[in-house]
Amino acid sequence: MNPIELSIFSSRINAVCDEMGAVLQRAAFSPNIRDRLDFSCAVFDVQGELSAQAAHIPVHLGSMAYAMRDIVKEIDWQNGDMVVVNDPFLGGTHLPDVTLIAPVFVAGELMGFVANRAHHADIGGDSPGSMPISKSLAEEGLVIPPQHLLQNGEINQPVMQAILQVTRNKTIGKGDFSAQISANRSGVLRLVDLIEKLGRSTYQIALDKLNNYAFSIAREVLASIPNGDYHFTDVMDDDGLGNIDLAIKLNLTVRDSTVHADFAGTAPQTAGNINCPLSVVAAAVYYVFRCLMPDYTPACAGSFKPITIEAPPGSLVNAKRPAAVAAGNVETSTRIVDVVMGALTEAIPDQIPAASHGSMNNLAMGSLDGGSSDGSSSEGSSSEGSSSEGSSSEGETSDGAGIHKDRHWDYYETIGGGMGAGPTYQGLSAVQTHMTNTRNTPIEVLEANYPLQVNRYAIREGTGGTGLHRGGDGLIREIEFTETTSVTLLTERRTHAPWGSANGGSGQSGVNKINNKIMPAKFSTTVEKGDCLIIETAGGGGWGKVN
Repeated sequence: MNPIELSIFSSRINAVCDEMGAVLQRAAFSPNIRDRLDFSCAVFDVQGELSAQAAHIPVHLGSMAYAMRDIVKEIDWQNGDMVVVNDPFLGGTHLPDVTLIAPVFVAGELMGFVANRAHHADIGGDSPGSMPISKSLAEEGLVIPPQHLLQNGEINQPVMQAILQVTRNKTIGKGDFSAQISANRSGVLRLVDLIEKLGRSTYQIALDKLNNYAFSIAREVLASIPNGDYHFTDVMDDDGLGNIDLAIKLNLTVRDSTVHADFAGTAPQTAGNINCPLSVVAAAVYYVFRCLMPDYTPACAGSFKPITIEAPPGSLVNAKRPAAVAAGNVETSTRIVDVVMGALTEAIPDQIPAASHGSMNNLAMGSLDGGSSDGSSSEGSSSEGSSSEGSSSEGETSDGAGIHKDRHWDYYETIGGGMGAGPTYQGLSAVQTHMTNTRNTPIEVLEANYPLQVNRYAIREGTGGTGLHRGGDGLIREIEFTETTSVTLLTERRTHAPWGSANGGSGQSGVNKINNKIMPAKFSTTVEKGDCLIIETAGGGGWGKVN
């Protein structure tokens, strides 16, 4: 296989992932998947090694790449099967991220797998949005160990019903699972078609060559980093339960085109939900080094082979069951990126940017339990002409105009901030950075589906760090509630500002408010009609000293 043929093969297998993503987006019911694009799709080989991935969510894909081998070897796979899993300690990230895995058979031979992972705003957590201020995994929702959701092409109804039973809007949940099933079916069809056209042996040879090529690129990039031991420590603001300044410590060893990331000295796992399973840590480490590689590097297991990771069991970055982990996937993963980049500023300062805003600024909210069920319209109902999100669930009625006050609803979003400036560029303002890659939810979608009004959505001017290159500015998002609502906010960089690099200034810390009252970085509360939640996200750090 010559280089041109290999490049074409890489594009074709990546296109399988892209088409899976397109199907998932267009078939999903929830704005979280349909509009924010909080999902990821990938192809794996028969051993569970990553073969290709779409440019979706880094924390999803890196963690799947780390954990799939252990998952697939425990299952007796048959054609038409799909396995569902969300257990963070068995290859998941946090409970709302639900993964569906489908085997790919050609002429009776298992040739690999397709998988997608999507964030469900309701997986039965203790608070609406399933991102509670939790103390244990059980409070965060339903834990799904690897089990068959489909067998012989048919839905395993007891498993599906057990999952939907914990959700508050079964129509939305069923619709999103149907979209995930459809995405995998599309991926299986396209991959079978590709393998049949190439031939099974040629396909396997192409995968081997693709991984070898990615490995050689990774080794070449790592060879450009001087050998040495590099250190950095950063902290999490808090865990939401009163424990503050929790350290993440890294010793990064670079030797002869290999990297070893050792997190010895990191704080022990904590009572709150910022703990990480090791798969999430791997995703963050992989992400940073993947960013150093050229764009044409194949997104496959070979690119990760020179990178090894070590973390003390029972620590914040290798937590033991039943630790709470809801925010570890979204907040701690982002800080791990900062720590790895911070260590690399010692080795290759002219390639590493300052810290970005350092939080996904997670907002989870929904209706309180109870409420009327008479089907009457009520104040706060959304406008006509909304999407299928308005489909009614069991025991509920709908006029097709979105989610009404008399209905259960759950919603989750992440909010952007300032990007850190780099050696040759200013930081971008008001963007998602690093471990997330989602869109914002358009105001029209938000207001059409939920009893909310967005009063302000603006750049938080002047919050980026000063420097030769200035950090990007954060965001301001102000939401007014038109009915009583449960709200949970999980944020970071409210106490410790994003750091600048090469003598650049720090970005401004973020601020959370309800009406005019300053709120903690992490909190859960009930707001009333007319209350306003104001989220002001951090700016990115600046790079370089102003002459």
